[in-house]
Parts: sequence; structure tokens; C-alpha cells
Amino acid sequence: MKTRQVGMVLWIAILLFMVASSLYAQKASTLVQSKVEIFTGAELHYRDLFYGKIYEVLVNFTPGVKWNMGRQWMLAGQAIIPVYNDYGSRYKKVRLNMAVLSKEWDWNRKQFLKMSGGLFGMERYGLDVKWMYPVNHWLALDAQVGLTGFCSMAAGWECSKMTRVSGWAGVRVYLEKVNTEMRLKGGRFIYEDYGMYAEAMRHFKHCTVGVYAQYSDQWKENGGFKVVMMIPPYKRKTRKVQVRPASNFRLTYNIQGQGYAVKTYNTDPEENEREGWFDRERLDWGANTMHPDFVIKKKGGRE
Repeated sequence: MKTRQVGMVLWIAILLFMVASSLYAQKASTLVQSKVEIFTGAELHYRDLFYGKIYEVLVNFTPGVKWNMGRQWMLAGQAIIPVYNDYGSRYKKVRLNMAVLSKEWDWNRKQFLKMSGGLFGMERYGLDVKWMYPVNHWLALDAQVGLTGFCSMAAGWECSKMTRVSGWAGVRVYLEKVNTEMRLKGGRFIYEDYGMYAEAMRHFKHCTVGVYAQYSDQWKENGGFKVVMMIPPYKRKTRKVQVRPASNFRLTYNIQGQGYAVKTYNTDPEENEREGWFDRERLDWGANTMHPDFVIKKKGGRE
């Protein structure tokens, strides 16, 4: 790897540390909501590509940490620890998967913006902006744009220049009476394909089930289903340092087994389709209008 590529990754890490340190040094009044969450989850990957072997399986533990620094700032990190691996030597190492600094804004709780920088999911690093505008109780517009490069620690340090632009715009419809959400988006995705993605999801108590269809100019049609399961305990205590399971487990199946079509990256280790990008206390739309999956227990046993 070129020296300049190593330097670029180190520069982002130093920037994240400096910003986090400066925030921590602010007066305590600005960090009233400061909280650290340590969690661990699991990933299950499987594929059926070769004759003579029904499935190849990859299982990882994914421990992570979030530092909610107040004023909608968050510093998050996640590692990958392989447990069982049929995918080959590239996936056998313990490695860093995410290291992200993010900040949220909202304007009268009508428009929402989130900016993130650092190491993202899907082995991408760079800068990312997410936006959402709830037009009314059933219609919302959203978009995402990112400037990223490739960065992986799976086989040593591998990194490319931060020159790839990806982005999409979409629309969401939420039917509150039946807790059903439909999404449609189109744009340029991280492997430089142009495509469309449509999905319909039904939100149940602590679980979301959905189906999706997609089209890519490079990999053509595909579809499948997904399940998002929220993980107990659903009642949590208020602690400055909280140790818990990961908030959710996601399972996605696609018919064609495509690994590159219409792909996006995550900027939060626990990001999922049910909870969305933004603080549910501020964004009252979609699944956020349902009873929350996780309730904070106050002193005296009250919620």
C-alpha cells in the first residue's frame, strides 16, 4: 500500500480523536446526555455457489462501542471476530470494521440531517451525508451521498484514494393503521452501478419483515426478503456506561446471490431498516410512531 494511502487513514483517525477530545473538554453542561454503550452482536453470512457443498457459512462476533457525547454527537466503533469460516483465508482475521464520528441536526423537527466521517461498513471510508424530510404523517423524502474509498484490514492494510462518489434519492410511504412501510430509491451505488431498489416492510412488535426487488445496470434484476429482530432486554436502566447485547439482528436473503449490486454502506454499527438513521425522540415518523422497542427504567422502577 502506498504511503499516502496509509497517511490518509491515519489522518482520519487523528481527526476523529482530536474532535472527540475537544468535545470531551467542554463544560459538563454541554454533555448532560453523555453515555457510553458497550455491546456485542453476531453476523451470519451464507452462500450457495458451488456444486457438492450446499452452503458455505461465515459466523462473526461483532463487539462494538458507542459514545453519545451530547448535542447529537456520537463516536462509534466495531470489530469483527470470526467464529466459523467457510469463506476462505481473507475472512479469518480479527479486524476493525467501523470507526465513525457523526453529528445530527434537525430544523423544527421537520428536516433531518446527519453527517459522518471515518471507517464505514462494506470496507469503505470517507465522508457521508444523510437527509430526510417527512412531508406529512404518511409520506417522506430521503437521500444519501458519500465520498469514499476502499479500506480493509482483512488481509493487512489495503486502502484506495477517497475518490468514489455514490448517492441516491428516494421516497417512503407509511401506512400507520397496518404498520406497513414502502420505500423506493434510485441512484449510483458503491460499486459504480446505477440502479433502483424497492421494498415493502411490515413492522411488528420487536420485529420487522420485508421483501424487496432491485435492478442494477450491471447485474440486472434481483430480489429477496429480510428480517430485522430486536434483541432483548427491552427494559434498560440509566447508566453512564451500559453493557448490553446489540440492539438488533438482521437477516437478508437475495435470490441471485449477488454481492455487489445496488449496495450501500452503514455508518452506525447497529443501523437497520426498522430504527432508521435519526434519533427516534426527534423523528416522529414511520416505525418511530410505534411503542419503542427499548424503554429506559427510571429510579423507583418507573418507565
